[in-house]
Amino acid sequence: MSRPRILVVDDEPQIHRFLEPALTAAGYEHARAETGRQAMAEIARKPPDAVVLDLGLPDMDGQEVLKKARQFYDGPILVLSARDRELEKIEALDAGADDYVEKPFRVGELLARLRVAMRRQTRPGEAPPPIVRAGEVVIDLRRDLVTRGAETIRLSPKEYELLARLARADGKVLTHKDLLISIWGPAHAEDTQYLRVFIGQLRGKIEADPATPRHILTQPGIGYRFMADEVERA
Repeated sequence: MSRPRILVVDDEPQIHRFLEPALTAAGYEHARAETGRQAMAEIARKPPDAVVLDLGLPDMDGQEVLKKARQFYDGPILVLSARDRELEKIEALDAGADDYVEKPFRVGELLARLRVAMRRQTRPGEAPPPIVRAGEVVIDLRRDLVTRGAETIRLSPKEYELLARLARADGKVLTHKDLLISIWGPAHAEDTQYLRVFIGQLRGKIEADPATPRHILTQPGIGYRFMADEVERA
């Protein structure tokens, strides 16, 4: 069986020297591009199983590469960014990035994010919803039921819809705008304080310690991410 091919787009040779053995050890094939144009040509020539894309390229901005690639490539794209502007991260996610990892990064975290993104990509389109476990809490998306042990956790319809949306994302960051529009509609696209209230309510019902959440995590200025302990699929 051929190994999944990961295209790393970065003009820093040390990044490739660092990532090539790590990807190989993890069972992947490392492919390399150092410019945006090389990346576009490589994706078109032989579409990789996933792309790791740096935003700071010498010939094109990584955001432009991302937008152009999404016109013909639907595989996972993880953005590497040394830029600390929240707007850059939001724009990347809105443009179609599956996730982002900040530089400097730990290779273990990058590989974990890569596995999650590729798992989402290979899942059959009509697969039944998963059962998500977070500590003692079980989110049964098949039956629209949330429990802790034998006890049902009572959620309002909007609380459940928000929790389900986060739990289905498989660890991906969902932006404030994405959550607000998908659950409350376009008229509420900027109501981030409204969203914070609901997140606070969910943490109070789901987290063992709402003050230090382990599962419903804030990505400051960007959105939220749900980290499960286990995901059960049929």
